[in-house]
Amino acid sequence: MTITITPEIEALKAAHKATWDSGDYGAVADAFVLEVGETAVEKASIEAGTDLLDVATGTGSAAIPSAQKGARVTGLDIAPSLLERARERAAEAGVVVDWIEGDAEALPFEDGSFDTVLSAIGVQFAPRHELSAAELARVTRPGGEIVVCAWTPAGFIGQVFKTMGPYMPKPPAGASPPPLWGDQDHVRGLFEGTGVELEFETRSVNFEHGSAAGFVDFMADNYGPILKARERLSAEGRWDDLRSELIAVSEATNVADRGFCAPSEYLVAHGRKTEGAA
Repeated sequence: MTITITPEIEALKAAHKATWDSGDYGAVADAFVLEVGETAVEKASIEAGTDLLDVATGTGSAAIPSAQKGARVTGLDIAPSLLERARERAAEAGVVVDWIEGDAEALPFEDGSFDTVLSAIGVQFAPRHELSAAELARVTRPGGEIVVCAWTPAGFIGQVFKTMGPYMPKPPAGASPPPLWGDQDHVRGLFEGTGVELEFETRSVNFEHGSAAGFVDFMADNYGPILKARERLSAEGRWDDLRSELIAVSEATNVADRGFCAPSEYLVAHGRKTEGAA
């Protein structure tokens, strides 16, 4: 696969790194995402001695429970601050994980290095989906498994990103929106020709808070993409407009009689690399 590396893509990746190093994603992950990591681990055939890679590991929501099952785990992420929190969480859990700073679009591993490759709400944020999918397949051994969990376009978090879109700069050529990793047809296309056979299911996880407005403010304080949007739009005098729209989307999704509870759908893509695949 030939993909041109443009200055615009490189600038976007640098911005992504700064985004995920901002705020406190650990607080967001602890509140909402740990269950998704557990789903990824549940779907994979992990046992003692499994060589496992967690791509875009964040704070280790899939890597740490994989290590607790006896796997030999490597967790890779672009953001050093997330890896630091992952190290702390692994120490608290009493497990050993090899944490590596790296890029999902250029994994620093030989072909066929891992029995299992996971990504729980992570790889979908790498801008060039075709390249990151090819990398997941490349480092998976023939007969090995790939499990990717990603927010769907129609789900709550997908709608949050859709709402933010008009307020943010247009992505450069070659970059794809993160929620497309939650679309079955898109994911099938990404892995076409890689020897990975896929099956899908959808699940949901609840985002809960005292109120819709409180939830949006919590995310703006802690969740890098919204925090950075607030910084940019506050300088332009437009943050209040986006905040109001995000509260409206949240309120429209709320299923709680009191407080706030928004189920957010995510796609679970479970793949197995055929024995004859390179």
